Amino acid sequence: MAMPTVQRRTSAPASRLARWMQQFRAALGRPLIAVLVSFILGGIIIMITTPGQLDNRFITAVSTYYYLLVGSFGSLQSISYTLAKATPLIFAGLAVAIAFRAGLFNIGAAGQLAVGSMAAGAIGIQLASLPGWLLVPLMLLGSMVAGGIWGGLVGVLKAWRGAHEVVTSIMLNWIAFYVCAFLVEGPFQAPKLSQQTLPMAPQATIPSLANFYNQTLGTFLPQIPDAAQYTVDVGLLIAFVAMLVYWFVTVRTTFGYELRVIGQNPKAARYAGISVRKNIVMVMIIAGAFAGLAGSVRLMGQSPYQLISSSFAVDSTGFDAIGVALLGRTTSTGVLLASLLFGSLQQAGPYLQSYVDVPGDIITILQALVLFSIAVEYVPSLQRFLPTFLSRGSRPGLVPGMIKVKPPEEQGTADPQEAVVSGNKVVGEGVEKTGLPTSSGQEE
Repeated sequence: MAMPTVQRRTSAPASRLARWMQQFRAALGRPLIAVLVSFILGGIIIMITTPGQLDNRFITAVSTYYYLLVGSFGSLQSISYTLAKATPLIFAGLAVAIAFRAGLFNIGAAGQLAVGSMAAGAIGIQLASLPGWLLVPLMLLGSMVAGGIWGGLVGVLKAWRGAHEVVTSIMLNWIAFYVCAFLVEGPFQAPKLSQQTLPMAPQATIPSLANFYNQTLGTFLPQIPDAAQYTVDVGLLIAFVAMLVYWFVTVRTTFGYELRVIGQNPKAARYAGISVRKNIVMVMIIAGAFAGLAGSVRLMGQSPYQLISSSFAVDSTGFDAIGVALLGRTTSTGVLLASLLFGSLQQAGPYLQSYVDVPGDIITILQALVLFSIAVEYVPSLQRFLPTFLSRGSRPGLVPGMIKVKPPEEQGTADPQEAVVSGNKVVGEGVEKTGLPTSSGQEE
């Protein structure tokens, strides 16, 4: 009996690896290109604004990026500073990212962060006599509730009155700044001090990560010497938990699926029976809770462990979170990587002023260039101008390779129901199904 000649199929692990690599390229390709282009443009700006010969300007630009890397990741102490600055950005980035999933532009992360830190500070001051194992969770929960209520106001105005979330969130930001400043300078102001509260009690703070390690794993493992020089705190572990919760909610729950549908097409969501109003309110409450955690964790984990009225309006964390969410493409891993980038830029700013004759404003320029590069979408633009032989390899084939198989009658097969499956094509009983859409838009 003649046997059909079938091409060797790719093994399953290799196929999974290829799919994973394709997904990895699709997820990180555009952000990496955006960062690369922004750094190139930043180098050009440094060369233009630096006096001297062209070679000296080029050396200055290269030195800037060298000390930028050294200042943020050059030592364990620098890494700890970078992680400390990235921790609140992770929470705030998740707050903006989950709203993006539903097609909402959450500009109010700064105000939600402010009311979250104010709520945590008020609880820490009023209930300072409580033990730490009870006081710290209460402060974290209070910040989540306060931030969730502040974000929920935006959702309610959007869902029931049609007010645009950008306008209402910006207005609520300034209300939050001034209300929190009034509370700090009024009922919670420290005696004989101006525009600040008392520092949080020791039981109302969270320890640094190095001290936490020495007190737990360090009891039977080698301890970290000079733990006081490493400023990153346990809030980083809480941020990892928040990332896991964000991933589970957005990827593994029906609520996350409904958010994606609403974000892509609200009319289709309504037609499918999804409550758009309820989900808008819920997603803004969750976004506010994430942002509120950013405020409480920073208050409890970083010096000076107190609230200052003038810091609410000048804090850039809530607005930097927009760039973090956009660069991270609203994924938990992407938000983490983008937070590390923005945190490293913030950490290296003073370092540049000490070692390179470059103003610290170059950090703000780089962050703006990153946002600009994300908005431009370089990768799709470049693919339009690539030659066919270069762009063909980066585009998935419409139909996988098909295998020509003789009919069962010619093969001598007794059972005509026997079929050979190859990719998306099934051959059997004289009928071919390729999985291609018909003229009506549905599969045959």
